[in-house]
Amino acid sequence: MNPAEEFTLVIGATGTTGSRVVAQLAAAGRRVKAAGRRATPVDGATAVRFDWDDPTSFEGALEGVDRMYLIPPLGAPDPAAVMLPFLRQARAAGVRRAVLLSSSAIPEGGPAVGQVHRALPGLFAEWAVLRPSWFMQNFTGDHAHARTVRADGTIRTAAGEGRVGFVDADDIAAVAVHALTETSAPNTDLIITGPTALSYGDIAAILTQVTGHTVTHSQLSYEQMRDRLTADMPAEFAAMLAGMDRAIADGAEDRTTDTVERLTGRPPRGFRAFAERETGRLRV
Repeated sequence: MNPAEEFTLVIGATGTTGSRVVAQLAAAGRRVKAAGRRATPVDGATAVRFDWDDPTSFEGALEGVDRMYLIPPLGAPDPAAVMLPFLRQARAAGVRRAVLLSSSAIPEGGPAVGQVHRALPGLFAEWAVLRPSWFMQNFTGDHAHARTVRADGTIRTAAGEGRVGFVDADDIAAVAVHALTETSAPNTDLIITGPTALSYGDIAAILTQVTGHTVTHSQLSYEQMRDRLTADMPAEFAAMLAGMDRAIADGAEDRTTDTVERLTGRPPRGFRAFAERETGRLRV
């Protein structure tokens, strides 16, 4: 197939980063397959059905594809068991490049998607693993933090005074598009952060200033956070998320990187600028 006719497959095309990757690829004139369980139409892309739990959806999604953006199955305790058969099929179908969304909190060989990270270089000659810090979008939309900010002006975590390099999903998508489209693939993992590491107390103060509504950070213990999350998700996954908060309290995410500016040529958006842009979605 002529390279100009090949598709980029974006899995999770209606999600927080996937929708932005589709939009940026389409704006650059790339042919995109927007993949999801409902094959939801997406502007500038060809909608295709894709379901991690339904291998019969794989072949059609992969047809004509030479590179792909991978969002792991949400909440899967062992994503490698679900993803690796698909990745092997993708390689056999002619996919040359794979860009995987992971997390700054999960190293190669670590739990969950860390096992997929470890396997990826052995499957594709061209690859990248994106390891973004916590999303600024966690404070908008339907995320738990966004809901509690709107409901009672509270952010509840077990992160203590620990700081995080919160990053805008637009910047994550820009790095993803670079990794997908540049002539040479990164062939490494990329830790992606915003410009400043902030505590949840700092976030609450900025939200208070920008929205005019008082927002506070309620500090929970690991056990309180785990039990709170268990009401909405499997206990094992809740314990992992609460453990990530505990790691933040211990300083694991207190860092910033130059990845966004180095790869895209522009600095990452700061949290105050993000909050000012999203004010309407932050209010009660």
